[in-house]
Amino acid sequence: WLFSGEDAVAAELMLRGYRGVISVTANVAPKAMAEMCEAALAGRREEALALDAPLQALHRDLFVEGNPIPVKWALAELGLIEAGIRLPLTPLSAAHHATLHAALRQASLL
Repeated sequence: WLFSGEDAVAAELMLRGYRGVISVTANVAPKAMAEMCEAALAGRREEALALDAPLQALHRDLFVEGNPIPVKWALAELGLIEAGIRLPLTPLSAAHHATLHAALRQASLL
């Protein structure tokens, strides 16, 4: 069995026979990722790609800094965890806040 380790191409790979994805985006948008994976694994191409399209910015922008810094910031912004981070991690740079807010809005999470 093959699994994708890259959210941005996971839908296409599952449509081509991969069996799933080890996902970063699923930490922030679990329902949306599950729906996309279900459609892709069932071979429903148009549906899978349509479900994946609003997630593309998250797939990309959750890596504006080293993982898991952007993920933890996004989860705190969504009220799912308390804000804060412990060493050796550092807080997400303020320069990336607007980028991640836009990705969260595109995914209909904000």
